[in-house]
Formats: sequence, C-alpha cells, structure tokens
Amino acid sequence: MAFSGALTLTDLNDFITPSQACIKPVEQANVPQENAEPGAATTEIVIDSSGSYYEVSANGASSNASSKGTERKLQQAQISLNDCLACSGCITSARICHKIPVLSIAPQSLASLAASLSSSSGSPVSLRQILRRVQAFSTRILGFEHVYDTTFARHVALLEHTQEFLERKKGDGKLPMLASACPGWICYAEKAHSEMLPFIARTKSPQQVMGTLVKSWFGNRWGVQPDQIYHVSVMPCYDKKLEASRQDFYSDLYSTRDVDCVITTGELELMMRDKGWDLSQSVENEGVPDFDVQIPELLSHPGTSSGSYLQSLIDYITASHSSPVDLTVKSIRTSDYEEFTLRARDTGEVLFKGAKCYGFRNLQNVVRKVGREAGVQVGRGAAGRLVGMRAKKRGGEDEKGYDYVEVMACPGGCVNGGGQLKPIAQAAGQKEDEEGYTRNWQENGVQMPVPGDDGAMQGAKWGNKEWTKEVERTYWHDLPTPPPSPRPDAQDFDTPFSRADHLAAQVKVDLCRPTDGSLHDTWASIMDEEAEKQRRELFRTQYRAVESEVVGLAVKW
Repeated sequence: MAFSGALTLTDLNDFITPSQACIKPVEQANVPQENAEPGAATTEIVIDSSGSYYEVSANGASSNASSKGTERKLQQAQISLNDCLACSGCITSARICHKIPVLSIAPQSLASLAASLSSSSGSPVSLRQILRRVQAFSTRILGFEHVYDTTFARHVALLEHTQEFLERKKGDGKLPMLASACPGWICYAEKAHSEMLPFIARTKSPQQVMGTLVKSWFGNRWGVQPDQIYHVSVMPCYDKKLEASRQDFYSDLYSTRDVDCVITTGELELMMRDKGWDLSQSVENEGVPDFDVQIPELLSHPGTSSGSYLQSLIDYITASHSSPVDLTVKSIRTSDYEEFTLRARDTGEVLFKGAKCYGFRNLQNVVRKVGREAGVQVGRGAAGRLVGMRAKKRGGEDEKGYDYVEVMACPGGCVNGGGQLKPIAQAAGQKEDEEGYTRNWQENGVQMPVPGDDGAMQGAKWGNKEWTKEVERTYWHDLPTPPPSPRPDAQDFDTPFSRADHLAAQVKVDLCRPTDGSLHDTWASIMDEEAEKQRRELFRTQYRAVESEVVGLAVKW
C-alpha cells in the first residue's frame, strides 16, 4: 500500500482514506478570453503530417495547421518514475537498448509465485524451482543476460544494519533504531512524522543494496560503467517503485539510477501470461543449486519473512555476550506486534529489547511509544492526533524502552505486499479469479489447500490472513535450516553463510578501496577515513522531512 503525507485515518485500522491534498488542482496561468458564443471553444488542437501537435485559435484552425501566426506547438508530456504515486494502477514498462540487462527478484516474490502455483497444481513447488523458471523466462523470452535473487544483497544489508546498530549503541545516533527497508513506512514518516527520522536506520534496503552491487560491483567486474547496465527488480510492493526513484539513489556522474525499473510480482506474472510462458512447466536443472553463480543464492535468514532485521540483532547479541542469555517473546494483541526481550541468565539484566511491528494500526502505536520513551513530541499524522504530549521517563527493568523495532507497513509483512499475487478464487459461485480472468475451476482441477482443520478458505480475497499464511509457509518450505543470522566478525568459510560473509567483505574492499594496509576480511573491520566515507555513501542513505504545499481549506474547487 502507498502512503501520502495528506492521508488521514478514519479509525485505527489498516485502511486509509485520501484527503483533499491527494488531488492537486491545476493552476491555469493563461486564462483564455471568453467567447461571445456560450460553450464555444477558444482553441483547437491539430496534428500536422509529421505527427506534431499544435494549439491554434478556433477561428484560425485548419486541417493542415497553416495558420502560422496563431499556432503554438505543444510539447510532449514527460513522465518518469518520480511522478509515480504508487496507486497500483499501472504496469511499468521500459525499453532496454544497448545495455547489459540485469534482473533481480525478491524471495517474497518467489514465494508468492510458488504459493499460487502450488495452490493451482496441488503439488508443492520450491523457491529454487520458481527461481530457475523465472531465470529461463527472463533470459530466453525477455533477453536478460543475468538474473539473481536478492538474498545476498539482504545479507549485506543485515551486516551493515548490525554495524549501524552497534555504532548507535556507542552513542553515534539515536535509539531505538527503526527498520528502514519498508518504503511505505519511510514515505509516511517523512510526510507525517518527521520527528521519527533520526531514529530510522540509514542502511539501504536489499533492493538498493542490490542496485549498488549490480551497477558498481558487477559493473567493475564486467568492465562497464553503471550507465551501461539496465537493472530491473521484481518486488512484492508497489512502493518499491517510489524507493527506486529517490534522488539519493541517482548518480549525477553517470546519469543513472541504482535500480532503473521496478515491477511487482503480479506484473511479472502478467508478462508471463502475455508472452505465453507456462510457469508450471519444469526447466532443466531446476532443483540443482548453481555453484557457478557469481553471488550466493537463496540464503535463508532466520527470523521473519520480511528480512529478519530484528532476529539478526538478537543473534548477534546472543553470540557476542560472555554468558548465556534467555529470550522471551510477548505478543501485543496479534502476531503482527510482538516484543522480544533478551536477559542475562545469571543476573536477569535486560540486554536488549526489540519489537516486530507490521501494519499501519500497529505502526501508530509504535510511533507514540517511541515518542513517549524518547521524550519527543509526536507531530502530525494519526499518532500525533491521538497523543500530543511529551513523555515522562520511566525506569525499571520491565519499563526498559525499545532498542530496535522492525517496522513494516503491510499487515503480515512483505509476503503480503500490495504487488503480490492474489489467491486462487474458490469455485463456489465465482466465475472469475481474483485477476478478472474467466476460469472453469472444476474442469481445471484447481483446489486451494486446506490449512489444518479449519476447512477451505472460502471466498479468499487478496490480503487475507489465510492466504498470507499460505505464502509464509511457502517462503520457508523446502529451505535448509539456516545457521544464525550473519555476524560482522564471522570468519568460518565452511557454510553458505560464512562464504557469503567472506564475499561481502570482499565487496566492501573492492568498492571502498581502503589504503590503510589492513586485511579487512570481515564486514565489521574499520577502514581508513576515506574508505569509511565511501562505505556510508554506498550502503547507507538519508531522509528528509516533506512539508505539504497544499492547505486543504484553501483549495478552491
């Protein structure tokens, strides 16, 4: 779902309604003179033989646009990704010419495709199978030269995320640190709660880290400049289009973006249908890991299907503490809002307190809670309208404030993103599926899996909890049991994760080019000042408060 600074809540649930500022009135600078004849047009638009458009006086208009004295050539409208409102009403397309086309796909998108296919076929399909089939479609039909999943980029993001958290714990930044991977949350915070911006992590999202890897690291290896690569990402969320269009992710030197084009899971599936590609058909070696791939693929980070940001910090603190620790989990209302507390087993001291917060309703609660604990005045937006007072500091172990919050705007997290596939429609009384295609379900043998003993998911709709759970199960299905999340100082090269750690350290050295003579074989190693500056430019970003230029009461309709 997309957010605007002018969006207001009618109540505290996960649905938002637009205000007047969602529609910006057009200001007409050159008001035409009134015609003597009521209803008559003052100008007309004509097209010449070359296809150019001209606005001419109604009295002087002619079919061949010969009235040179009164005509005005009209400029073509220029629309870019910066004009996107993330309204979910379009399918992004782009022309790729004389560039190396690269496609990266999020694991949540793979899970959505796999869940939809498994539901329609009745047999489970793994993420690896879907990845191989997407790779085959993208290279054979669309002409992409390279296709990767984004889990290694997420691995790098988690390493940098942990590093940033440790810096904040030492006083270089504010706590609690709030996750930064959800563009819907970032957009909302910039427009409605700018007081929260100092708390939001500066680490780039996996999509943008992947953009850095593709344009800079891969580009160096391939011997090409960033503007000679065209990078397309497949994401579960429409707001990822807005994220890719941010000016921070644009290179003025090469006039190119880290991610040139973003399509959603549903848009990729529509492309496959349009090209006549059957995703249910197997391709060669689809169940075999590709050991020749340039970066590790399908790394399964434990924790949540939305990136495991909170779990990566819990694992790091657990592994680095000198004595055993105990983790307790407390559900606040639903599984979309849970608190995690780490205590030293011998002393009971609270070492870390974090939360997982998904959905707009829970997001409001977190904004208010963070504002109270940090003594920050909560400003505009729903949270500010409900609570507009400063906090009183509270002490005690049980009253310890959050150290970290994993924030996602969509209920259920990224597997339930607005760009994901909708569930297969039930046969009972439904002639069309959720995409509007006419289906004969009985003839096609389509049947939705029964979740436990609760019976079939009757009348399944996009975004319902049952379907989200189905995609979640598919996300974790048939994946190897992963080791703990990456630690910045890991050095064992015997597992896929340790090899990923080693490659991440190599990426850092290749891109930052330290000159201090140290080995820097881990992500956590500190480089010289210039190299550290380069590291922050490559793997971190910044945020800006967005002030509304439209006053609703002043709009004339």
